Amino acid sequence: DVIDNEQKINHHGKRADAIVKGMLQHSRVSAGKKELTDINALAEEYLRLSYHGMRAKDKSFNAEIKTEFDNSIGKINIVSQEISRVILNLVNNAFYAVNERHKVEDSGYESIVTVSTAKQNGKVEIKVKDNGKGIPQKILDKIFQPFFTTKPTGQGTGLGLSLAYDIVKAHGGEIKV
Repeated sequence: DVIDNEQKINHHGKRADAIVKGMLQHSRVSAGKKELTDINALAEEYLRLSYHGMRAKDKSFNAEIKTEFDNSIGKINIVSQEISRVILNLVNNAFYAVNERHKVEDSGYESIVTVSTAKQNGKVEIKVKDNGKGIPQKILDKIFQPFFTTKPTGQGTGLGLSLAYDIVKAHGGEIKV
């Protein structure tokens, strides 16, 4: 019992730590400065970083990665550290979704995550698309709320999309699902 209790305390302690760190990230004021950034290179970098992170956690994880970048965008003025966090959160969620579907799907399913960029009406659009299990209609209006998560206990703090929403809004943009 003592060993089981120790493992539970350790598990929940790490979870509490992740929640507090997420809350601090959520509440801090950005000290980052906007700088001209190649959004395509940033998206590519964080897509690869997320993929390799998933592979490090789960050696059996595999997904096809597609990119559709608009090379006419050039460099845009953003706080790259913050936008990279948005991309990382979105891509991590996409990889999680395809991995969850892969666990229950028959052998014919191929996991695909696509990241694309486009310039439309003077604005830059970044899309992250996956063919995972999808988001049920009944929870769509909750996904940007702090601490809302569909992941099992210990796997998500519910702060990733909320933080992404705040960052995108601070950049004068919008985030849609």
